[in-house]
Amino acid sequence: SKYCVAVTSGGQALQIALRACGVQPGDPVLTNAFTLAPVPGAISAVGGKAILVEIDANLRLELDDLEAKIASSGARFLLLSHMRGHLCDMDRLMQICDAAHVTVIEDCAHTMGARWNGTRSGNFGKIACFSTQTYKHMNSGEGGFLTTNDATLAARATILSGSYMLYGRNGAGPESDAFEQARYDMPNCSARMDALRAAILRPQLALLDPNVARWNMRYAIVEERLKTHSKITTIALPVQETHVGSSIQFRMPDLTSLQRRAIVAAASARGVELKWFGAAEPVGFTSAHPSWHYVATQDLPQTDTILATLFDMRLPLSFSQADCALIADLICDTVTEVAP
Repeated sequence: SKYCVAVTSGGQALQIALRACGVQPGDPVLTNAFTLAPVPGAISAVGGKAILVEIDANLRLELDDLEAKIASSGARFLLLSHMRGHLCDMDRLMQICDAAHVTVIEDCAHTMGARWNGTRSGNFGKIACFSTQTYKHMNSGEGGFLTTNDATLAARATILSGSYMLYGRNGAGPESDAFEQARYDMPNCSARMDALRAAILRPQLALLDPNVARWNMRYAIVEERLKTHSKITTIALPVQETHVGSSIQFRMPDLTSLQRRAIVAAASARGVELKWFGAAEPVGFTSAHPSWHYVATQDLPQTDTILATLFDMRLPLSFSQADCALIADLICDTVTEVAP
C-alpha cells in the first residue's frame, strides 16, 4: 500500500478507518459474527449499528448470508475480520461488495503476512487495519496501524490519529493537497503511535516472512496430530490462501457442552491452555456475540452451533517443534480421557 498511519492500537485503527470511510451514527455496518470484541466495539464507538454475518464451518464469512444482509440492511460498509487468520474467498467477496457499492475495511490483526492468490491481506478493501499488540505478528506491546492506497482516506486517518497540523511529518502519508478538507473536517482523536513503539516495530518488518514460515511449521505439527483423533475436526485451509499459523482452531462437534468444559479444565491441569468459544461467559480475550450487549441481539443459529464446538490455542514462536508435538499429544490424550 502507498500510505500508512501508525496509531495506539488495532482497535483505534478500526475506529479511525470507519470514521475516515464516512460511517455516521446510526449507519449499519456489516461484520463477522465470529470475531473479537474490538471489532463490534469499534463500530459501536463510532455510533454505527453492527449487522452480524454468519460464518461457515471453517470459520470464514458466509458469503450467501453476506449477500442477503447487504440487501436486507442496506449497509454500505463491511468491516471484514480475518478472524484467527482465516481468509474467506476474497475474489467472490469483492465481487459481491463492488456490485453492491459496499466499502470494505479489512481487519488484518490476525493475517499480517497472509496472502490470497498471492495478494497480501489488506490489499483488497479500501483500507486495512493491523494490530501490533503483544500476541500479534509484529509486537510492540500495544499499537497498530492502517494502510490504504487512497490519498483522501490517508489524509483523513492522519488527522483523526492526532497529527494536528504536523501531518507533513508522516513519511508514509500523501501530498499536502490531500489534506485541504481533512485538516478542517476530521476530529483529533489523539491516537498517535509513540516513537518508542515505532522503533521496536521497524526491525521486525524484515523478520515477518521468515516468522510466517516458522509459525506454519509449528501449525503443521499440531494439525497433523490432531487430525488423527476421531473426535477432533480441524479447519480446512483453501489452496488459494497462504495462511499464518500463529494459532490453531479445531472443533469437537460430537461432544456435549459438559465434556467440552471438562476438556478445557483437564488440558489446563496438564499445562495446555485452550480457549473455548462456547463458554457461557467471556474469558480473557475470548468472547462471543451474546456477550456483546452493546450490539443488538441477532439470530445467528449457524454461527452459534459452530462456536459451541470451537476451541482455540495460540502457537507462539517460543514453542519448539518438540513442544508442539507434545502439546498436540496432550490434547489428544485429554479428549480421549474425557470422551472415550
